[in-house]
Amino acid sequence: MDDYTLPFWIYLGVLSVLVGGAMKKVLASHLSPAPTLAAWLGATVLVERLWAFCLPAALLLVLLGLACCLYSATRTGPPPATLPAQGKAVFITGCDSGFGKASAKRLDALGFEVFATVLDVSGDGARELQRSCSGRLTLLQVDITEPQQVQQALLHTKARLGLRGLWALVNNAGVCVNFGDAELSLMSNFRGCMEVNFFGTLSVTRSFLPLLRQAKGRIITISSPAGDQPFPCLAAYGASKAALNLFVETLRHELEPWGVRVSTILPSSYKTGQSSNHAYWEQQHKQLLQGLPPALLEDYGEDYVTETKELFQSYASHANPDLTPVVDAIVTALLSPQPQVRYFAGPGVGLMYFIQRFCPFSISNRFLQRLFVKKTLMPRALRKQSSFDLNLSLHHHNNNNNDDDGDEVKVK
Repeated sequence: MDDYTLPFWIYLGVLSVLVGGAMKKVLASHLSPAPTLAAWLGATVLVERLWAFCLPAALLLVLLGLACCLYSATRTGPPPATLPAQGKAVFITGCDSGFGKASAKRLDALGFEVFATVLDVSGDGARELQRSCSGRLTLLQVDITEPQQVQQALLHTKARLGLRGLWALVNNAGVCVNFGDAELSLMSNFRGCMEVNFFGTLSVTRSFLPLLRQAKGRIITISSPAGDQPFPCLAAYGASKAALNLFVETLRHELEPWGVRVSTILPSSYKTGQSSNHAYWEQQHKQLLQGLPPALLEDYGEDYVTETKELFQSYASHANPDLTPVVDAIVTALLSPQPQVRYFAGPGVGLMYFIQRFCPFSISNRFLQRLFVKKTLMPRALRKQSSFDLNLSLHHHNNNNNDDDGDEVKVK
């Protein structure tokens, strides 16, 4: 054992983490393992040779990361084969605007038979879909929180498909009806998020599963990183997405014997729905202030609530208006022979999950706080307490100085 020095054990531990992470990624992504394993074995040999020259472990990690990036950037070869879109039917929820509307238009252009649900068939989004899409697209008015409407949509879809099954269900409909600390969020907001994001999606998925099993099809769910990570001031929305993520992951295991593939898409920040509507934020802010108990509003302060609203509004105004990465991820999940379990759609999402998974909690927590809303105000009660503590400290300090002066006089 004398030959096994501490650097060797450090090297062995680092190497085990890297190789284990690579294997985990290969298995989770359903990729062909041969080229990936070959690359990692080559990297292992490189690390072995470099270690012989006693290079620092940190430098080894940097070199290994550069080698992986170089390998990914220089890979050449024909693009992976995709499945044909013709003859495949897709049911998409929440197509009034945002990801749903953009996806319905793209899938129709690719040749899919699209069933697009909207809340208002006479609204602007529905009229745009009717105007810009082919006759293959069917508009259905569905509130996914209403089981009767979901069943009517199922019957209509069955009638159109005949003996065919449904190739894919895209669970896109969702809401984020609150902003603010969990204690300040109205219970109606918690229930509203759960009703749409979880129970509504659950209802649609369960209803359409027989058609999906018949076609050995796919379920694609648009979720959010807020369901996996504790974004400040998004407790109601994040809790509903966390429930949704766990349901989807469980479903993925249960449907594997049926040949149904289940994927989750995790977008970064995009301009969708009411996010860029100034009147919407003002209405939410007014509703929140009116619904708070006076004692609670006194503890937090109206200025604290207003700052939160302004931060959310500013964050939404800087969101990406180009929805292409999310739509591309949906298309890939629909047409790939081996779809991934999770798709990170947009810049920064993959890095966020990497930091959460592999970095110490203190680093991931600090990263999350700096990434999202950066509050400058403390709740009013804490500000009063801080001011009181400061005054008390100054008072004690002045008393101590006076006592010192008095002692000096006595000594003289």
